[in-house]
Amino acid sequence: MKSLLPRVMRLLAQRDYSEQEMRRKLAAHSFFDRTAEKDPISKESIDQAIEYCHQYNWLNDAEYSRKFIISRSHKGYGRQRIQSELQQKGIDRDDISQAMQECGIDWYEKAKKVAAQRFGHDIPTDWKERSKIQRYLAYRGFAQDEIQLVFSDSE
Repeated sequence: MKSLLPRVMRLLAQRDYSEQEMRRKLAAHSFFDRTAEKDPISKESIDQAIEYCHQYNWLNDAEYSRKFIISRSHKGYGRQRIQSELQQKGIDRDDISQAMQECGIDWYEKAKKVAAQRFGHDIPTDWKERSKIQRYLAYRGFAQDEIQLVFSDSE
C-alpha cells in the first residue's frame, strides 16, 4: 500500500475520482509499471489504499456525484446523459438519484437555456427546424418531457 499512496495523492491532486475509476487507475498502474525489481501490486494493496482514502474522505462517491452533476449541467448536459456517465464511472443508482435531488437543478429551465444558446430565443414553427432542436436536446441528455415543455412555452 505504501507504494500506492504517492500515486493516489498525485491522481487526486489533479482531479476527483470515483472509487471505481481509482481502482482502474491503480490496477492499470500496477499492470504497466512492472519491472524486474518490483512485484505486481496486489488487489489487497489496492483495497488498502482505497480504504485509506475513504478514511480521510479523499474518495467520496456521493460528493463526487454532486460535483459531477453540477459541472456537467453547467456545460449544458441533461439529466439522462449525466446519469449514464455516472453509471459508467461506477456510481450506484441510488447515490445518483440522491445527488440529483440534492443538486436541485431545474432541468426544464436548463433545456430551455441550452436550446436558446444554440438556436436563439425564438423557437421556430417549422417542423424540420423543431426536429433539429429536439434531436440536439435529446443528444445532450434531456428527457422528452423537458424537450416538449421547451416547445409548449413558445406556442
